[in-house]
Amino acid sequence: QVQLVESGGGLVQAGGSLRLSCVASGRIFRFNSMGWYRQAPGKQRELVATITSASSTNYADSVKGRFTISGDNAKNTVYLQMNSLKPEDTAVYYCYTDTITDRGYSITYWGQGTQVTVSS
Repeated sequence: QVQLVESGGGLVQAGGSLRLSCVASGRIFRFNSMGWYRQAPGKQRELVATITSASSTNYADSVKGRFTISGDNAKNTVYLQMNSLKPEDTAVYYCYTDTITDRGYSITYWGQGTQVTVSS
């Protein structure tokens, strides 16, 4: 079992910055990727950013140029630096990880979510 704990959410004014962190713990054989999704009230959960074990990154078009995802393999941690925040970035942000077990199975784990609120 793998546990993900997010931190760093909060309330910020438009144009401000926040940094989210997500620490993975438990029986981790190998990471395939880690990243962030978000879900705003009344909307579907959407991909924000991902980073693979090879450090390849992918971003939603809506956050390109404003958000940066990074990882620290030694600490099993992924970060999301969010700059130039907009009210439409308001959502619950969920960390996830795709892991590969020692038997070659892929399992996805999710964090509990952290609220990000951007005021206008």
